[in-house]
Amino acid sequence: MSPDSALADAPAHRTWPPAQPPEPTYVDDRLNYWAEATPDAEAMTYGDRTWTWAQFHERVHRAAGGLRELGVARGDVVGFLDKNHPACVEISMAAGSIGAANAIVNWRMAGDEVDYVVNDSGAKILFVGTELMPTVEAIRDRLPNVEKIITVSPDGGEGDEYEAFLAGSITCDDGPDVVEDDVCLILYSSGTTGHPKGVMLTHRNMVSHTVNSHDGWAFGPGDKSMVAMPLFHVGGSSYVLFGIHDGIPSVMTREPDAGSLAGAILAGANCTFLVPAVLAQVLQAGPDAIKLFSALKIYTYGASPMPPPLLRAAMEAWPNTDFMQVYGLTEVSGVATHLLPDEHRNAEVEGHPERLLSAGRAIPGCELRIVEPGSLTELPTGEAGEIWMRTPQLMAGYLNKPDATREVITEDGWFRTGDIGHLDADGFLYVSDRLKDMIISGGETIYSPEVERVLSEHPAVAEVAIVGVPDEKWGESVKGFVALKEGATATEEEIIAFARERLAHYKCPRSVDVVAALPRSPTGKVLKRELRAPYWEGRDRQV
Repeated sequence: MSPDSALADAPAHRTWPPAQPPEPTYVDDRLNYWAEATPDAEAMTYGDRTWTWAQFHERVHRAAGGLRELGVARGDVVGFLDKNHPACVEISMAAGSIGAANAIVNWRMAGDEVDYVVNDSGAKILFVGTELMPTVEAIRDRLPNVEKIITVSPDGGEGDEYEAFLAGSITCDDGPDVVEDDVCLILYSSGTTGHPKGVMLTHRNMVSHTVNSHDGWAFGPGDKSMVAMPLFHVGGSSYVLFGIHDGIPSVMTREPDAGSLAGAILAGANCTFLVPAVLAQVLQAGPDAIKLFSALKIYTYGASPMPPPLLRAAMEAWPNTDFMQVYGLTEVSGVATHLLPDEHRNAEVEGHPERLLSAGRAIPGCELRIVEPGSLTELPTGEAGEIWMRTPQLMAGYLNKPDATREVITEDGWFRTGDIGHLDADGFLYVSDRLKDMIISGGETIYSPEVERVLSEHPAVAEVAIVGVPDEKWGESVKGFVALKEGATATEEEIIAFARERLAHYKCPRSVDVVAALPRSPTGKVLKRELRAPYWEGRDRQV
């Protein structure tokens, strides 16, 4: 069967749904269902290519057969390094179907970071976008566990190794020994050591997330889901499962740039999840862009704070669009709370305009509590403390880091988020600060010690502190404070350039202040709150 299709034979209409799908257990269960129930209906569009459910299903199971032929077995890991591509979803489902896991590597990382992540994951097979091959070639001799590299081209044209891999593979059924608690996905989040941590997500985690956070999406006949968030981010790899769960077509963009998003909307996509920074860019792009985006039925936002003026402007510009906010973390597979569309619309009417500043209420299956960080006692309604969660979506742990896992998961299954917030009397969660020293810029999580570790290697730097400061476009941006060694000199531009040679650009400071000394507590701890305070003064949120 050809992987591409113009869907000429697809029926113009179909009963919605054709039958009541069974509750899924594994991440590919709904793909298997739709391939049988509506084999000729559109499943996925990417650029000029479109696949039906039957074709997408065959590709996944060919990939599974190919992985088995390469020696990938239950408990093994493969890796994927590329910009958004349906092949990444195919490999995630294929690996999961035989009990293995896909470790998706952030394509924006620098070579040393890719080196660390691929080796930490233990990936045996590495799928790499042709654009990213120079990065891998430069570190190939430092990847001893990688037995084979298969390149993936954006258009899947002649000479594409991935397409040849599928064509030369025999389909195989799901592994009979796979269980719900097998890890199927590994996403890398920043860690306390300054290196990224591999978050191990199981079939149970991912399926629970898809089912429990389903409210508010309201997919129906004629809808198409735009998958624009990067797949290395939980907002991409978890979100793509919604369309597959409901059996509606997905339109995937390679990057979330303006042209790609516009193209997806023109292709019929009317439901999406994006970071607030994209919303700001659309509103600033002028009346044509605003009119085009008015075609969106559902606009879900999250991964970084939404400035209230921006939200109000968007709701005014698109009165017929449902807005939904989500809050969560990679460690809980994505969404833990949501502010539903009707709660957006009714906040002012019901006399609770402050709810637009909230992260909404817990999704089904997720428990929340607010805990005093020192005594670990639960706090009453209205008092701020650390946000704890308990949910079947909670990760299996951090890969190769049992101590780090024990630091965040209690013996009775509560996850310590490191975020500070409070609950109101109606259960709405307000996130105000972070215990974790993390920065979220444009939806990307940046861990300060990782940046500090790099800047501390500059020959002129004696000590360094990295904090997040407000950014109207990205929510937060990275700011550095450095004290220089006695007699040494270095400019702001030199220090930023030093970082950009060693880190992904989004992690690098946008500004650096050279100071005589960093403020410290009597015990010698750097007082980052003092460094942040002037920039956040007078704001409703402190992150």
